Amino acid sequence: MANYANLIFEVRDHIAHITLNRPAAANALNLELAQELEEVALLCDEDPAVRAVLLGGNGRIFCAGGDLKSFAAQEPAHLAAHLKRVTLYLHQAIHRFARMRAPVVAAVNGNAGGAGMSLTCAADLVLAAESARFTLAYTRVGLTPDGSSTYYLPRIIGVRRTMDLALTNRLITAREAETMGIVTRVVADADLAAEALKLATELAHGATNAFGGVKRMLYASMNNSLAEQMELETEVIAEVSRTADAREGIASFLAKRPPVFTGK
Repeated sequence: MANYANLIFEVRDHIAHITLNRPAAANALNLELAQELEEVALLCDEDPAVRAVLLGGNGRIFCAGGDLKSFAAQEPAHLAAHLKRVTLYLHQAIHRFARMRAPVVAAVNGNAGGAGMSLTCAADLVLAAESARFTLAYTRVGLTPDGSSTYYLPRIIGVRRTMDLALTNRLITAREAETMGIVTRVVADADLAAEALKLATELAHGATNAFGGVKRMLYASMNNSLAEQMELETEVIAEVSRTADAREGIASFLAKRPPVFTGK
């Protein structure tokens, strides 16, 4: 386990556990947390042993958004530059999460506002506690969204619904977020940790290279033409077919036994 001031990072059983760890500040995102998030995202991307990522928050709140106190502490003339630095690291982390082969599971305990909602949208799969609530919140304080939410949210729920959430900042329940597609599944508060770990464990024992191929193709499909997307499908299935896991998957299917994937 590496030591970080603002998050907890540990790799166990092929799962990278990333836990935002500023509970006294509602896990709000400041420059230091953004920097650490970028560092651990890079570690996950570079470590072949990492086959799933589990992102959570320590305490009662997943992430309340940007740390407005740290923003207010900046000289007015320096705030814009400070925000550019914060988003530099945050966006690089999110970029790594999207491009890495390991699926990213977010376990949302409590509220996810602002950057917390952005992190939720950027995860590949999202489990939310029944009591969780979601809000964009940015325009409430005179700011605009960051953390990839203006990319992911319109693709998940459509432009009209995203506009509603961005302009009204209304609070939506976990069940409403599930209905809209922001959340994959809602579970009882007491079951969130166990269910999220169960899902991450299942993914960590799956066909990791195939998962990475799925992520690559689905995110590319948002901008590709039909012809470009089908060509990418051809490239990726051919590439993945060369892996040991593909050979094992086919062999186990024909032998009518469970596959044993190694991520290779």
